[in-house]
Amino acid sequence: MTAESLDPGIYIVATPIGNLNDLTFRAADILKRADVIAAEDTRITGKLLKHIGSAVHMVSHHEHNAHIVRPELLARAQKEAVALVTDAGTPLISDPGYRLVRAARDAGVTVTSIPGACAAITALTLAGLPTDRFLFAGFAPPKEKGLRDVLAELGTVQATLVFYETGPRLARFLSAAADILGMREAAVTRELTKMYEEVVPGTLPALAAHYDAAGAPKGEIVVVIGPPLVIETSEADLDAALRAAMDTQTLKMAVKEVAATLGIARGTVYQRALELKAE
Repeated sequence: MTAESLDPGIYIVATPIGNLNDLTFRAADILKRADVIAAEDTRITGKLLKHIGSAVHMVSHHEHNAHIVRPELLARAQKEAVALVTDAGTPLISDPGYRLVRAARDAGVTVTSIPGACAAITALTLAGLPTDRFLFAGFAPPKEKGLRDVLAELGTVQATLVFYETGPRLARFLSAAADILGMREAAVTRELTKMYEEVVPGTLPALAAHYDAAGAPKGEIVVVIGPPLVIETSEADLDAALRAAMDTQTLKMAVKEVAATLGIARGTVYQRALELKAE
């Protein structure tokens, strides 16, 4: 083994999410000295390799062919240095590459992580929302029921929520989030680290109205939603508000109104409404 060779194993290499200069010195070194690079899209990774002057051979490794390519990569990693990259950011984050890492561990293959850019973390640092506890939720389900179910499930979590989203789906996502989570602070971040980087803060209802009127934005999007509002509300106050609302509205509309007014998670309000209705 020459002094220039890397030890055998799998190297998880974080790549830039926009600005190519965000690639770390260590990541560039690995991408120049690896024996092979497993890339999500070889065309995209090829641009990065050209930027740093690397001519390392690439193989395609993505969600649709991973079950076929994985055994080959594991076999090579026994004797060679295999670098794993995604199109942008840190591999395995909202990415099924964890299966390769798990299989490598089971096979006794060394796994090394080379940290770097991550859109979720970058968005958190820009949003101006609490970061002491956060939950990364990846992409929300594309269908309406799945989306609303996930938002309802996560609505009671006492932490800042981080979602990846696309431009065409953004307005629908924000509308559902405003409906279920109520008057929470949030921020829509777009094209992070790129020339047209944008951070739009506001409440969920305000952001929903803004993007409904503005239309679908372009680029990669991360939505950061603050934790539930901490408002001291007694059980008696909640019951009184629910009874008053349920006298004139459907249960669904009453729950929505009370949750938004009192700043209580909709799931909690809904459960209490059912109990009151059964009395």
